[in-house]
Amino acid sequence: MTTLLREVPTSSPIHRLWAGTKIVAVVLVSIVVVAAPSWPAIGVVLGLLLLTAVIGRIPPTAVPRPPWWLWALILLGALINLPIGIDAVFIYLQAVTFGLVLLCVSLMLAWTTSMSDVAPALATLGRPLRIFKIPVDEWAIATALCIRSLPLLIDEMLTLVAARRLRPKAVVNSAADNSIVDLITTTMSVAIRRSAEMGEAISARGGTGLIAAYPKRPQLADLFALTVVIAACVSAVALTIVLR
Repeated sequence: MTTLLREVPTSSPIHRLWAGTKIVAVVLVSIVVVAAPSWPAIGVVLGLLLLTAVIGRIPPTAVPRPPWWLWALILLGALINLPIGIDAVFIYLQAVTFGLVLLCVSLMLAWTTSMSDVAPALATLGRPLRIFKIPVDEWAIATALCIRSLPLLIDEMLTLVAARRLRPKAVVNSAADNSIVDLITTTMSVAIRRSAEMGEAISARGGTGLIAAYPKRPQLADLFALTVVIAACVSAVALTIVLR
């Protein structure tokens, strides 16, 4: 769980792509899957994801392993839809697969992109919005900082849960124990402390202006990658229309 939003430390053509290219690709794929949620479209997107994982050198160990109760809930949902008919089960499984595909698309972006490149890419992509006096840089910085903070909070939550498990069972099972409130309160305190530390670190490095700077620009490889993604999206929509 702690590697969900962290870049896989390797070098590959996918890692070297501009972050904005990958963000645009994620948006395009998400729109296609939402607009044409069919098995052919999902299959094309899955094929594109597998190709990206191979080129990006994503190891199988990076894929999160859902807990058993999640699979149990999915099975329970299928059993609930079974009395309605087999078609209802297929629609339910299609919706579950649809959600998992969107999650994998987002994870692929996180695995192949440094979080420090997200804010500059968002600022560059949103540059046309400055005509309408929209604070693009500030929005990009806030988004990037939120994404960067999530792994830290996940680590802290896992540490807190592990610390609770070390407490004596007599204390945990007592009537005076209020673990949920304690965890929520401690998590809020940790989040405030982490945000203060991050703010001090940003100030020491020159302020938020450097976060949204534009150190990278799209290259020829980015154009080729976007062409492949657009071709896959068009194929997914075409297959959905033809096989409907």
